[in-house]
Amino acid sequence: MSEQELYGSIRELIVGAREKTLRAVNVLLLQTYWEIGKLIVEEERKGKARGRYSDRILKNVSGKLEREFGSGYAERSLRNMKAFHQAFPIRSALRTELSWTHYRLISRVVNEKARNFYMEECVSGGWSSRTLERNISSGYFERIKAFPTPKDGVLPPDARAFIKDPYIFEFLGLSAEQVPAEKDLETALLKHLHQFLMELGKGFAFVARQQHLSTETGDFYVDLVFYNYYLKCFVLIDLKKGRLTHQDIGQMDMYVRMYEDLKRALDDNPTIGIILCTEKDETVVKYSVLSGSSHLFASKYRLYLPEENDLKQLIEHDRLLFEMESRTRERGP
Repeated sequence: MSEQELYGSIRELIVGAREKTLRAVNVLLLQTYWEIGKLIVEEERKGKARGRYSDRILKNVSGKLEREFGSGYAERSLRNMKAFHQAFPIRSALRTELSWTHYRLISRVVNEKARNFYMEECVSGGWSSRTLERNISSGYFERIKAFPTPKDGVLPPDARAFIKDPYIFEFLGLSAEQVPAEKDLETALLKHLHQFLMELGKGFAFVARQQHLSTETGDFYVDLVFYNYYLKCFVLIDLKKGRLTHQDIGQMDMYVRMYEDLKRALDDNPTIGIILCTEKDETVVKYSVLSGSSHLFASKYRLYLPEENDLKQLIEHDRLLFEMESRTRERGP
C-alpha cells in the first residue's frame, strides 16, 4: 500500500466515524427534545386539570436549566420542544435524517398534512433548513395545484401535483416594479438555476434553453425545456410578461403537439406545457383548451414574496379557479 493509499484509507475511516457520530448525536437530541416536550405537555395537562398550572412554572424551570446547561434551554426553546411533541405525538414517525432546526420550523406549521408534506420533501429533496424556511414562508404546500388521489393504495403520477400557482421568484432579487423582458427573465432564471429547480419542485432536470423545433414550414423555439423523472415526461415552459392571452395558449398547445411528434420517446409519458405569466384572464382560461387539458397549464409568477395575507388571497383565488377548471375536465367536451 502506498503512502497516498494509506492516507486515503485512514481518512475514509475517520470521515465515516464522524458521520456516524453526528447521526447518532442527532437521533439522541431529537429523542431528548421530544421527551422534554412530552413532559411539558403532560404537566400542563395535569396542572390545568387541577387548576394550578401557569406559565410562571415553565419560566422558572427554564431559568434553572439555563443556569446549569446553557441558553439551549431558555423558555423559548422549551416551548419549541413542546410544539415539537404536539406536532409529532408519535415518536416512531419522526424522520431522523432531519435536524432539530428542520423540526423546529416544521412544528410551527398548523396544517398536519402540510407538516407531513414538508417532512417528506425535506428528506427526499435534501432540503436544507434555510430552503425549508423559505418554502414554508412562501406557501410552497398551498401553492401546489392539487394532490393525486390514491388508487388501490397507490398514488398515480399526476401532473397537477407538480404544478404551482403562483410561482415565486424572489431569489432573483427584483422588485414588483422591475418585471424584465421575457428573454431577460429567462436569463435571470438560468443564472439562478439551482433556486429555480427548487421552486419548480422535485424531479425536474434542465434540458435546454430556446430549444429549436423545425418543421417543413418553419422554425420554432421553446423558451425552457425540462424533464421530470417522477412523471417521466418533458416539461415545456413559456415565459410571458403581462396578461395571458389566447395566442399564448395556442402557441404552447402547438409546442406541446410538436414536441410529442418530434422529440418524445416511446417510453416517455405525454409532454406537459406550462405558461408562466404575470396575470391570468379567467375568461380566457375558461374558454380555452386549458380547461379541458390535463397536460397544459397556466400559472402566474411573482418576482417578490407577497405579504402573508396577500399570498393567502392569491392562492385561494387561484385554487377556486383551478377547481372550476377541474370540474370542466371531469365533465368532458
